[in-house]
Amino acid sequence: ITIVSCKNETEKEITLSETKQTTETVTSLANPTFGNTALPRLFASSNQLFMSWVEKRDTLSVLYYSSFKDGKWTKPFEVNSGNDWFINWADFPVIAENNGSILISYLQKSANGKYTYDVKLNLFSAETQTWKKDIILHNDGTASEHGFVAVVPNGKSSFYTIWLDGRNTAGGHDSHESHGAGAMTLRGRLVHADGTMQPDVALDDRVCDCCQTAMTTINDAPVLVYRDRSADEIRDISLIGLFDDSFSASKTVHADNWKIPGCPVNGPAIASYEDNIAVAWFTAANDNPRVQLAFSNDKGKTFGVPIHINSSETLGRVAVAMVSKTTAIVSWMETIGEETLIQTMRVSSDGTKGFPITISKTSFERSSGFPQLAVIGNKIYAAWTMVEGTKSSIKTASFSVEAL
Repeated sequence: ITIVSCKNETEKEITLSETKQTTETVTSLANPTFGNTALPRLFASSNQLFMSWVEKRDTLSVLYYSSFKDGKWTKPFEVNSGNDWFINWADFPVIAENNGSILISYLQKSANGKYTYDVKLNLFSAETQTWKKDIILHNDGTASEHGFVAVVPNGKSSFYTIWLDGRNTAGGHDSHESHGAGAMTLRGRLVHADGTMQPDVALDDRVCDCCQTAMTTINDAPVLVYRDRSADEIRDISLIGLFDDSFSASKTVHADNWKIPGCPVNGPAIASYEDNIAVAWFTAANDNPRVQLAFSNDKGKTFGVPIHINSSETLGRVAVAMVSKTTAIVSWMETIGEETLIQTMRVSSDGTKGFPITISKTSFERSSGFPQLAVIGNKIYAAWTMVEGTKSSIKTASFSVEAL
């Protein structure tokens, strides 16, 4: 891949009064959630929206999902629950749907270590109208870290999954600062709605330890992004695609050359429209925290010059959706004055940027999590966690593409 350095630009600092306010463009939705809830995850098919989340009841964690029909969320469905789950602000359950079949994941502790947990799957088959639950995604059998899952539909009823796998780090770390015995790896696996799985595939044998992965599809083939990790601790964003029936070698989306000794816990986001891709990510290379967005018109084989998105101090935590071959909607978190905001913007592949719109005020704390975006037709949907003391709740909203 040809890497082109982004030109230096002087970004205009904006004040809160200069941003479009939520009430002008963003419509709050009545939520299906109740109680102490967090970790929302959105998934959009061609015509239907889904959301999963977790409710905390003392030591019990309960996994739910709902779909959005006729302008409102349906009654929540309780998928699973447990007292031994790994609940983390950055490593959360995911949901996907494929012609009526549904996959929802969660993380379950496998030993007493802080970061020893497994990925468990819950699968609903549209063919049999039955659930199969508590299926372990990986078969290495180690008491190590497994998580940061991404999933996309594949074929008529199957799903392709990727995750960060710590089998080579077992016993080697007590925190996310370093892994002693070996590096975190990226692995992938095809999962069928009946719970059977193809053998897993090692996609990258050295990746950043705890940044979210993300995935999209082009012509039913997965294209994935993640934060890589070189031998000298450069942690930029890489892409792997299933091209011509085989996975490509890992390619750097853009050489930020961010050298950092520990994981920033700030993964990339990816979206596609026909053969076109948009990737959003956070970097703090050269001590300059920023959100960047890059477009590809050849299935992710090459990318244009990154577009600098944020105008104020940013926390990253990006999401992205595509609404045309050349247009993406990106969201991120940034601080303006005393306020931490979830911002969104319309961006074109030629570098043209719309005016930033505030989806909501939020908290800079980790517990506010990673806001979500999804698009269906000309509507953009957002979900995020609001934090009040030790309690949290999920909010959802919608706005039209034209509003941007």
